[in-house]
Amino acid sequence: MLALLDFDIVCYRCSATAENDEEWIAVARTKELIETILAEVNATEYKLFLSGTNNFRKVIYPEYKANRTKPKPKHLNTCKQYGVEEWSAIWTNGYEADDALGIAQDKFLEGDTIICSIDKDLRQIPGEHYNFVKKARDYISQENGLRSFYTQLLVGDPGDNIRGCSGIGKAKAPKILDVV
Repeated sequence: MLALLDFDIVCYRCSATAENDEEWIAVARTKELIETILAEVNATEYKLFLSGTNNFRKVIYPEYKANRTKPKPKHLNTCKQYGVEEWSAIWTNGYEADDALGIAQDKFLEGDTIICSIDKDLRQIPGEHYNFVKKARDYISQENGLRSFYTQLLVGDPGDNIRGCSGIGKAKAPKILDVV
């Protein structure tokens, strides 16, 4: 089983918990979380993905994630560098790590990969998924992936500063999709 890790989230979470500690603690937590995730999904292989520069979404919509004004954890870059040097983490360029996870999951045969992330956007991608915070493993069908995609189109994504359709929220969107 090839584990596809959203390493952006791993690094952010581990560095945020070590904000008042030395950087080696953030790195140790990063190592521990990677090893835990890989063990929990019985991975025989892994790929870690990091968001690089020149995100196409910001070119199309400059307000993308502009609402995220909180400073990033101070050890975030150290954790990312650790992943690159010790785990061969892959930088994406022009798109985000979660895009790379979706592309990789789509590229391999069904059952050969598992997306390891807590990012709700990845619920659009068919196949095996593992939420390493909730310790929940599940399968997303093609139909449920499309429903997730269309729901997000209708509702928007306040976390990413993306507006949805006026008057349509999380309760109304599924009813609209049931009619279609």
